[in-house]
Amino acid sequence: MKPKNVVCLTEEYVELLYLLGEYDSICGISSYVTRPEKAIKEKPIVCSFIKANIQKINQIKPELILGFSDLQAEIAKELIQNHHNVIITNQRSIEEIFQVMEWIALLFHREKEYKTLKNQWIAKIEHYRKLANQHQQKSVLFLEWDEPYISGIQWIEEILEILNLKSIFPELKYKKSAKERIVTKEEILQKNPEIILLSLCGKKANLESIKKEFEKTQAVLLNQIFEIPSSIILQPGPALFEKGIDLLYNTIYKDA
Repeated sequence: MKPKNVVCLTEEYVELLYLLGEYDSICGISSYVTRPEKAIKEKPIVCSFIKANIQKINQIKPELILGFSDLQAEIAKELIQNHHNVIITNQRSIEEIFQVMEWIALLFHREKEYKTLKNQWIAKIEHYRKLANQHQQKSVLFLEWDEPYISGIQWIEEILEILNLKSIFPELKYKKSAKERIVTKEEILQKNPEIILLSLCGKKANLESIKKEFEKTQAVLLNQIFEIPSSIILQPGPALFEKGIDLLYNTIYKDA
């Protein structure tokens, strides 16, 4: 039997379950949820990303709790101690994102619906790969945090490769923790990227400060510094394929 009452500690599971037609199964969501918009109105908020209202979750009595990242380890521990069934995943690559979504689809007996979605997403990826390959390759720095500077997680680097962009820190692609992807101002200046992308979870980027910090880079001289909403690019789920790759392509190649 599939779960009937599910708490989603992160956004991607909410969007996926809505896309699969399982929105009635959701009984609690994160305050970071933005997609779909109606989820915010329909579902009670029970957590942020690293904090959860355990008492509220206990009252809801979910059959299953879904979360993402080792950063939710403490939440998971407390929920398990309160006798809840908890699944925390740690997907990092595009392949792993698809794998985890397939697991969820199987759990809810929605294999057919997921297969249709995945085929659409793969077709879109290949579409943008072909379009991007028509453009000259440029070097790029993706920052998912600015204090300190942290380069992009693996799935971000893979999306950039699909869009015919060359990361200035390719050796950090497979580093799983954010601490392992910290880079310095000096290293960035030395690499001199042609494009700088920022997507900061939980706050807006200060583009003017970044421009001043890296005023000698090609990215600043060419006015190629852009902010991408974290809600569609830093979550390992549908938003990445539904909207993230579209926005990245249109932002980077808008004047091409």
